[in-house]
Amino acid sequence: MEKPSTRGSGCYEKISPYYRLGKTLGIGSFGKVKLAQHVLTGHKVAVKILNRQVLNDAEREKVMREIKILRLFAHPHIIRLYEVIETRSNIYVVMEYMNCGELFYHITEKGRLEEAEARCFFQQIICGVEFCHLNMVVHRDLKPENLLLDSKRNVKIADFGLSNVMRDGHFLKTSCGSPNYAAPEVISGQLYAGPEVDIWSCGVILYALLCGRLPFDADNFPLLYQKIKSGKCTLPSHLSVGASDLITRILVVDPIKRMTIPEIRQHPWFQHHLPGYLAVPAIDVLQRVKQGSIYSSSNCIGPTTSVPVHSMQQNEYMNPKEISPMLQFPSVERKWALGLQSLAPPHVIMTEVLKALQRLNVCWKKIGNYTMKCKWLPSFPSYPGNAPNTTLCMNGFSTDGPSIVETDRVGSGSDNAVKFEMQLYKTKEEKKYLLDLQRVNGSPFLFLEICAAFLAQLRVT
Repeated sequence: MEKPSTRGSGCYEKISPYYRLGKTLGIGSFGKVKLAQHVLTGHKVAVKILNRQVLNDAEREKVMREIKILRLFAHPHIIRLYEVIETRSNIYVVMEYMNCGELFYHITEKGRLEEAEARCFFQQIICGVEFCHLNMVVHRDLKPENLLLDSKRNVKIADFGLSNVMRDGHFLKTSCGSPNYAAPEVISGQLYAGPEVDIWSCGVILYALLCGRLPFDADNFPLLYQKIKSGKCTLPSHLSVGASDLITRILVVDPIKRMTIPEIRQHPWFQHHLPGYLAVPAIDVLQRVKQGSIYSSSNCIGPTTSVPVHSMQQNEYMNPKEISPMLQFPSVERKWALGLQSLAPPHVIMTEVLKALQRLNVCWKKIGNYTMKCKWLPSFPSYPGNAPNTTLCMNGFSTDGPSIVETDRVGSGSDNAVKFEMQLYKTKEEKKYLLDLQRVNGSPFLFLEICAAFLAQLRVT
């Protein structure tokens, strides 16, 4: 078969026999984004052009992460990945074309939006984020610049380069995203489960939609971080009572007390004029998508045109066996994780946690209001808590609350030490909390032993 020309007629450049590149839509950190047209169907797409020689390791990881994650999704409010064409010099990421640009420019042009329009955008954003979380993906960089608009002014979430896959019992630590939209726990360097930081960003976006400005802004980062950590922002008088209440309950510094997506969904302001296709319970939608059905809505979403994935056989195009392993579907790392659910208030749970750790002679270091690192040094053949040679790593104990008790001696110990992390966070069920234990280092069997003893000692319901 004859090798295709790399240059088509006129101003069009061919990246394969099936796509012709047109005008440049934008220039990002890693390369250009161009408009392209499928030769056979005439369907317009956006193509990210990534030069292999220009990308460093960190940039390559960001690009590949986005590709892996977008392959998981089929949702009307998440940008769609059609295919990836990989040549020896470039990677071409063929994606859905959004002809009305960023939500950021829409806000800039109009200033603050009417509540009806802002609500419509917010409903679509929340339902898209909810779908990400159900697929165990946290975006971590939600902002109007990463929310694109189609010809019918529907929002689609884009740019998953900073996103990550959530795993049970595994917490995220990376401080990333745009500072103005970042949650307090992220800029403070604390551990976080994932969904709660996206929810904070959604609260900032809702404020920007309704007010035409950011809730937290400053001329320098130290002052900005101080404002974000305080969680105090001015609510304009033109906001309705419902909108003010929703923003106030989302922009809560304590992630345990921050609203969850199910709670946002039940809020009267969110429920008002909620389209039927978004009112379907998210878990039901996920099942439908897995079974092959696609969202549709006569007033919001048009039919989806599928662009076929083509097999490249020409010399310029890589053999499938040569394609980078990073483009393959991500593998999931399995970890030991244990925990329990409780209806008790968070401060009661944490107080009982510290009492149980004290009885078992487990060392701890508090790294957040509801997060701690622990170390247990077993003394054979004693059972946890009865070991006479186990060092007690606490200088004191108080039931007034977990914030005043901590130690810096977690890092010391012997080769037999079992290190684990413990975090309390809110579950999807209202007023129920999950205490999660994650093994960091040490024997899995000893980890199970100390977990069993700890759960037996813990006196919460």
